[in-house]
Amino acid sequence: MPDKPYIGGQAVIEGVMMRSPLCLAVAVRRPGGELAIREQAWKPVWKDWKVLRWPLLRGATTLVESVWNGYSALRWSALEATPEEDRGKVEGGGNLAMTLSTVLALGIFIALPHGLAAGAGRLLPGGLPIDSVGFHLVAGLFKLSILLGYLAAIRRIPEIRRVFQYHGAEHKTIFAYEADGMPTLARARAMPRLHPRCGTTFLIVVVATSIVVFSVVFAFVPLPAVHPILRHGLGIVMKIPLLIPIAGIAYEFQRWTARHYGNPLVRMLTAPGLWTQRITTIEPTDAQLEVAVAAMAGAIWRERVGAESTASTEPRVFASLEECLAAYAPPAAAAA
Repeated sequence: MPDKPYIGGQAVIEGVMMRSPLCLAVAVRRPGGELAIREQAWKPVWKDWKVLRWPLLRGATTLVESVWNGYSALRWSALEATPEEDRGKVEGGGNLAMTLSTVLALGIFIALPHGLAAGAGRLLPGGLPIDSVGFHLVAGLFKLSILLGYLAAIRRIPEIRRVFQYHGAEHKTIFAYEADGMPTLARARAMPRLHPRCGTTFLIVVVATSIVVFSVVFAFVPLPAVHPILRHGLGIVMKIPLLIPIAGIAYEFQRWTARHYGNPLVRMLTAPGLWTQRITTIEPTDAQLEVAVAAMAGAIWRERVGAESTASTEPRVFASLEECLAAYAPPAAAAA
C-alpha cells in the first residue's frame, strides 16, 4: 500500500473512529438512523518533539495518543448515540472516569498477576524469587489468563458485544481500503474481520514482551532485602515505568510483522493475536458496516483536502451511506 496513507481505527459506541496521518474521523449511528460524522485535524505530538519519533519511544507515544484519542471518540460517540433528551446523563465526570479506569487497569493487569505469581511461588519447593525468569513467566501466564478471561466475560454484555461487532466492521473496512482504496459496503462485507495491526494483537505482544523485559531488568537490578510484602510492592511500582520500553518494543515488533505478514514465520508469530481477535471481533451487520465505511470516507476526504480545510466543531449528518459517499466523493467522481 505504498500510494495510500496508513489508516487505523477503533470501535466506539454505535460507531467507528478512523485515524489517518492528518485527521481523525468518527462516524456514529444516531438513534433515528442518521449517520453523524465528526472530522478533526490530528497532529502527532512527535511533529514538534522529534525525539518521540525515535524507536522504542514512538511506541509509548503512539499508545498514549491512541488512548487519549480513543477516549475522546468514545465520549463523543456515547453522546451521539444517546437520544437528545437523555444526553445530560452521559456528560460530565469524564476525567475522573479515565483516571479511575487507568488505576484499575494497572491494578488488574500489573499488581494482580504479580501477586498471584508471588502466591504461587509460596506453594512451590524452593519458591519463585522475584528476580527469576520463572516468576515473570508465571506472572505473564496469569496476566494472559486474566486478559482473555476479561475479554471473554465482557463479550457477553450486549452493549460490549455491539462494540465488538463495530470492531469487526472497522477491520473489514480497513482491509477493503488497503486492497482497493475507497471501500464500498459490498467490498467491506467480503473482507475478513481479523487484522494483523489490531490493538488486540498488540496487547498479546505486550504481555509476551513484558515477560522478557521484566526477567532481564529484575535479574540485573536487585531489589533491597526487605520484608517480602514490601519487596513485592517495590517490584510492582518498578514495573510501571517499564511499560514505556515494553510498549516501544511491542510497537516495533507489530510494525515489522505487518510489513512482512506474507512470511510463514511471521504468520506463526502473529497467530496468538489473531486467535484473540476471535473474541474481540464479531461479524457485523450491514448497518454497522455502513458506519465504518462512512468513517473511512470522512478520513480519506479530509486527508485529501487538508486537515484544516473547512474545519468545524459540528458533525456532518447524513440520512444514508449513499448520501455520505456522494458528499465525500472526489470532485471528478462527484461530477460523474
